[in-house]
Amino acid sequence: MDWRAWRKRWITEPLYRKARAAMPSLSPTEREAIDAGDVWWDAELFSGAPDWQSLLEVAPAALSPEEQAFLDGPVAELGGMLDDWAISWRDYDLPPQVWDFLKRNGFFGMIIPRQYGGLGFSAYAHSEVVRRISLRSVTAAVTVMVPNSLGPGELLLQFGTQAQRDHWLPRLAKGEEIPCFGLTSPAAGSDAASMVDTGVVCRREVDGVDTLGILLNWRKRYITLSPVATVLGLAFKLSDPQGLLGGPADIGISVALVPTHLPGVRIGRRHLPALQAFQNGPNEGHDVFVPLDALIGGPAKAGHGWQMLMSALAAGRGISLPSLSAAACAFAAHTSGAYARVRTQFGIPVGRFEGVQEKLGRLAGNAYLVEAARRLTCAGLDMGRKPAVISAIMKLHATERMRESVDAAMDVHAGKAVIDGPRNYLGGLYRAVPVAITVEGANILTRSLIVFGQGAIRSHPYLMQEISALGDSDQDAGERAFDAVVWKHAAHSAKNVFRALGLAWTGSLAARAPRAAGAAAGHYRRLARYASAFALVSEAALFSLGGSLKRKEMLSGRLGDALAELYLLSAVLKRWQDEGRHDADLPLVQWCVDNGCAIIERRLDEVLRNFPLRWLAFLLRIIVLPPVARARPPSDRDTAACAQILLEPSDARNRLVGGVWERLEARSVQTLERAFLLAVESQPLRDLVHRSGVHDWREAHAKGAISDEQAQLLQQAEEAAAQAIEVDDFPAGAFARPGFDAQE
Repeated sequence: MDWRAWRKRWITEPLYRKARAAMPSLSPTEREAIDAGDVWWDAELFSGAPDWQSLLEVAPAALSPEEQAFLDGPVAELGGMLDDWAISWRDYDLPPQVWDFLKRNGFFGMIIPRQYGGLGFSAYAHSEVVRRISLRSVTAAVTVMVPNSLGPGELLLQFGTQAQRDHWLPRLAKGEEIPCFGLTSPAAGSDAASMVDTGVVCRREVDGVDTLGILLNWRKRYITLSPVATVLGLAFKLSDPQGLLGGPADIGISVALVPTHLPGVRIGRRHLPALQAFQNGPNEGHDVFVPLDALIGGPAKAGHGWQMLMSALAAGRGISLPSLSAAACAFAAHTSGAYARVRTQFGIPVGRFEGVQEKLGRLAGNAYLVEAARRLTCAGLDMGRKPAVISAIMKLHATERMRESVDAAMDVHAGKAVIDGPRNYLGGLYRAVPVAITVEGANILTRSLIVFGQGAIRSHPYLMQEISALGDSDQDAGERAFDAVVWKHAAHSAKNVFRALGLAWTGSLAARAPRAAGAAAGHYRRLARYASAFALVSEAALFSLGGSLKRKEMLSGRLGDALAELYLLSAVLKRWQDEGRHDADLPLVQWCVDNGCAIIERRLDEVLRNFPLRWLAFLLRIIVLPPVARARPPSDRDTAACAQILLEPSDARNRLVGGVWERLEARSVQTLERAFLLAVESQPLRDLVHRSGVHDWREAHAKGAISDEQAQLLQQAEEAAAQAIEVDDFPAGAFARPGFDAQE
């Protein structure tokens, strides 16, 4: 008997039988979620040895001339039409002229190809449009987002029949049809198996013609654009008790397009999501009959609804909310830095206080990181990728960074951001945060179950092949496939043990950086170390805990955090390279890498402290977390350096936050920016007056210490600062809402 035959008989076959018996069954929902989308850079990170050169060779996301013209034209014009205070506090809707403008200029058809009358924009252009609009009005941004992300348009493009595309896409592109998508039910959100909305295949007479179709009954809520929608994308459980389609009685989750004017469709009253004015509400249907061709993709796609939805999310979830989050992080950093320079206490700008600098440094780092990840993700999407795990990372961590940044900005602004009114440019973002955290997959669910749970199976170089072999109904074929891959996996794991050990104990000195790394070479080596450590701990968790790992949601969440930080930091290094490797931006890169590596170490430490197999946890700790070369959070010096970027006009500041506000015509932001520039210009004079022992520039002027021209500059700066820190007030009865009764 040769070696391979002996190995197969005495090692592989017993291992296969044991693994097959221990492997938990995947629910249809889990399997379809895993099968959705594809992998990209996440697979490199899971390998433990990422190819940094391949990352740097990814073409940066860029706009075409037509896309840039759209941003400079219709998007800029739209910004001038949006009065967020009136939208959110008076009208609770976009003005009619804005709705008309959005339809006429194709905002609802950005992802629809030009052959169907859409704009045919890239993922990056789609992202840029959402990013620009969101800072003028979250309501407008959400209104534009929804038709271009999870909605009928994306589903029709991926799965619709040609007849469905020809009929619906031109109407959606022109805004003749306003779509919404009904997924969440009162009793079922993320758990599709609990969905109670039904569709039954049957025959009905329609206009005197015997028609094969579906009788629908549903109740949905939290549906954005539902109150104004003309067509509803509906997820439901389809059954065929009479066997009219010739298949099983229980077909499964399916998706159909339902015109909202049909008999039995009821559009409910509006929801008010965290005081945001975008159209959102419930809808339901009772005995609504639609022909069979209402199924997206036709009968061939019946029962494939959950996979279709997950595939659509794999792209859309990486664009809409990350775009809003990136804009919010940059805007929070920009306004906080300017305000901290304008606002003075004890005669000096508050931005000079270290407590404020701690907040500003984090704001600057978050703005750099989230924008970097947005660009890299868009680049991947524009390459044709549908990276489901990366999209989940982006939705989760971009919105969490937005929450952190908006909270920090509120702290820096203090009373300025607490008092609502047209002058408050942060209040709307603050109220929008919980909406972003909740929708498109709540962050708790995404962190606990999706990022690592889905990523471990999809992104691992061998695990998916092994699971397929173990699940093969032909046991002999499964054994052969398992034998072909399991030993490659074993060799890969052995290499990773020695790689992780060597990189950890040498402080990553043995790792290789790409040729073009420049001053960031050490950062690439550090990430290589932590990628190897993450891959090793992940392997240990998967094969020691097996199917029980999916019930260890705290462990899964921490491993997902480590994977996410590796992706986000990869994007940071890519951004620094793509923007020209500016030395002035290195404090931002240093802060992000230090912060991210500290998070990775903390999460790995938490995994090992809570690892059920204590002996294995002890061994892993020796390998990946030795007492030498440990990660530390950003230093005070680096944090202050990042804060300083926000406090002074510079090219570095423009690269960090300039693209957000330069076309923002909001009066309150313009007032702040003018005060900021005057504060910077007049600061040498303030310092001169202070050194002279006189605390008031008027006294200095009276004594001839400063000229008339200098006094005029100081007065302009003082008046501009007073305008920038001013807040709104209202007459006593301004907030009364006669006739409003939520119980009606």
